[in-house]
Amino acid sequence: MGESRVNEAATTHFGYRDVPLADKQKLVGRVFTSVAGKYDLMNDLMSFGVHRLWKRWFAATSGVRAGDRVLDLAGGTGDIAALLLPRVGEKGSVVIGDINAAMLHAGRDRMLNCGFVRNLHYAQMNAEALPFPDASFDAVTIAFGLRNVTDKQRALGEMQRVLKPGGRALILEFSTVQSELLKPLYDFHSFKVLPRLGAFIAGDAESYQYLAESIRKHPDQATLKAMMETAGFARVDVRNLSAGIVAIHRGYKI
Repeated sequence: MGESRVNEAATTHFGYRDVPLADKQKLVGRVFTSVAGKYDLMNDLMSFGVHRLWKRWFAATSGVRAGDRVLDLAGGTGDIAALLLPRVGEKGSVVIGDINAAMLHAGRDRMLNCGFVRNLHYAQMNAEALPFPDASFDAVTIAFGLRNVTDKQRALGEMQRVLKPGGRALILEFSTVQSELLKPLYDFHSFKVLPRLGAFIAGDAESYQYLAESIRKHPDQATLKAMMETAGFARVDVRNLSAGIVAIHRGYKI
């Protein structure tokens, strides 16, 4: 009884707001259902197209090889899967997993239009409870999705569980800007420009305000590295891109 009351009273952050732990998944779901149709366009506008370069570098340095089986979490748009499919080849496969049905549908339509059919699978899933046996994948990737997960430590543990020995987890995520000169400009873009773009392009300023806030609440580079080590990953390394606006974290299952 006491444990139940503690769980019911527990809170977490949704952007800068404290919300009941049980409500965050639903609130995040509303955000991505709202922006799914304009997600790719908004990413281009928000990052001036640089997100495409970040994702290409992420895939190019992933170490994914022919024949690998890859799980791409929060991969509804298909951006990362499209870059990894040529790398896994005919004998490999990519599973796109996303908790949000609207994002999965938008991504599937896009991938079909681009001609990606073979060796590609889709599944709606929660990163905190992956529906796969232990040691199922050679690599697990997640790009710009971990910050929206309610229990990040549990999700990291699940990523480690479903990896084969020698497999690797690869996380591309907004992080903490390292340049003091860049921080004021970045804050202005995040909190003044993005919500206005969201209102004008997607008709949803509130969701883009949340996205900016969620970046600031995400663990910094050193904290996320420590969380991966706690989850059991070895040889964890961090590579900053664009002065730390984003970072790539990589860890191996031994």
